[in-house]
Amino acid sequence: MTLDAPDASFLADVPAVVHALGKPRNRTPWSRYRYAPGVVEWIKANAPRYDAVIVAGLWNYSSMAARLALAGGPTPYFVFTHGMLDPWFRKTYPLKGWLKQLFWLGSEGPLLRHARGVLFTTEEERMLADKAFWPYRANARVVGYGTADVSGNSTAQIAAFRHAVPALGERRYLLFLSRVHPKKGCDLLIDAFASIADRASDLDLVIAGPDHEGLVDRLKAQVGDLHLEDRVHFPEMLQGDQKWGAFRGCEAFVLTSHQENFGVVVAEALACAKPVLISDKVNIWREVAADKAGLVEPDTHEGSCRLLARFLGLECSERKRMGERARESFLARFTIEAAAANLMTQIECDISR
Repeated sequence: MTLDAPDASFLADVPAVVHALGKPRNRTPWSRYRYAPGVVEWIKANAPRYDAVIVAGLWNYSSMAARLALAGGPTPYFVFTHGMLDPWFRKTYPLKGWLKQLFWLGSEGPLLRHARGVLFTTEEERMLADKAFWPYRANARVVGYGTADVSGNSTAQIAAFRHAVPALGERRYLLFLSRVHPKKGCDLLIDAFASIADRASDLDLVIAGPDHEGLVDRLKAQVGDLHLEDRVHFPEMLQGDQKWGAFRGCEAFVLTSHQENFGVVVAEALACAKPVLISDKVNIWREVAADKAGLVEPDTHEGSCRLLARFLGLECSERKRMGERARESFLARFTIEAAAANLMTQIECDISR
């Protein structure tokens, strides 16, 4: 069941039965909240048909409707928070944080309190959730997360990427591939790259991703001030073979985020056997560090500079071994098949108790 409108074009690609109960979006607050009449009654009528219900996400009408329809009822349900309880959001957006605290008291808090299990993708995410809102009571479960393995012809994919970024030529590069957003720390990454640019004259930086915040122009101005226009590239969003070619051809993947619940792009880089250089605000940093699949530093100017300097200081053989360990880490922890199996096992255990 979704609160998207029935005519939403992307629903046609979903390989499952979808009950779309929403209306087309407009600019009103109720529309942004995704309010749709009749949803509570639909859930109450249909929930008994299922062994369990998963509530995906928080802070919209689907979670409110689930609380009204399911909390205290006979159908076991689980809440998948998907990073929405990270205290970073309250610190960064305090006004929204206070509004969410009010919703927490009346909706999200009771929803979690009555859930058979509250699902987290990482241990770090579970730990951070304890500090998010008051009062906090939840039967927390870490079930993991994952993504599909890389496929396709690597040579063709790398060629497709190089063709999309002609100014890069055949030069070596570090890769950032994600939304271009203030929380991603792209400004830190550019400063860090500037700190090592003279020592690695044959190395460029690629910052690829959609820009919905109008941030790229400011980042380009930052690059210009550092006189690195020829070595930092902004190809916007990459998809398909271009995207996978970007992963396959890079020296390492870099994500100096201030907040990252899981980081699917990090898992994708691991799948491509690439070392990942990440901040300790990317919530799978503990797993990356334990597997020696990359390097981890704080999300600060000093930490970001140290991150790139440490990578450059590695011997070629160690960088290669780190890439091999990255692939091993992906296969052991982050395949979507393993995540799905773990989720099913956890749900089956909880509803059989």
